[in-house]
Amino acid sequence: MTSQTRQRQVASSSSESPPPTNPTMREPPAWMADGARRWLEDAGATVEGGPDRAFNALPLSGVRVSLAERGRAVCSLRVPAHLTQDAEGNWHKGAIAAAADDVCAAAIMSVEGIIKVSVHYDITYFAPAKLHEEVELDGKVVEHKGRMTAVTVEIRKKESGELVAIGRQWMTASRHRGSKI
Repeated sequence: MTSQTRQRQVASSSSESPPPTNPTMREPPAWMADGARRWLEDAGATVEGGPDRAFNALPLSGVRVSLAERGRAVCSLRVPAHLTQDAEGNWHKGAIAAAADDVCAAAIMSVEGIIKVSVHYDITYFAPAKLHEEVELDGKVVEHKGRMTAVTVEIRKKESGELVAIGRQWMTASRHRGSKI
């Protein structure tokens, strides 16, 4: 058996493939995934004595993180009233995009230990999510190229699995690692 044949067999027997790795990068320490989890959970938390939520925390209000591991962040939330856009109770598309962006950032943080900024962002909407409906956001790192990282997020209705939206983005560090500026 050739090594290529063996590699194909191993790859096809795995139901979930790990995120692509950059051969020059070391395995990230466990604290990075823990940090990504805490960041997502804190984003949806209220601050005692302060306003209900910081502006950037609004899209993740009530978030529950179910998984934060190397290159992946999965969380769920029930669509709250303050994030609906109309009388029918549809989840506001801007809030969907902002929540997707946060989950993508957490997926990257779980690998690189930093929050990156978006340089290209694309989101496609498939179905509305309604007030009090539970949705799941699944963000995954899919590629690294230099300082750039590609990440995707799928948002699905938790009960039916119906696709609400898919987001794709390239993110980069706003400064070099170790920079004092």
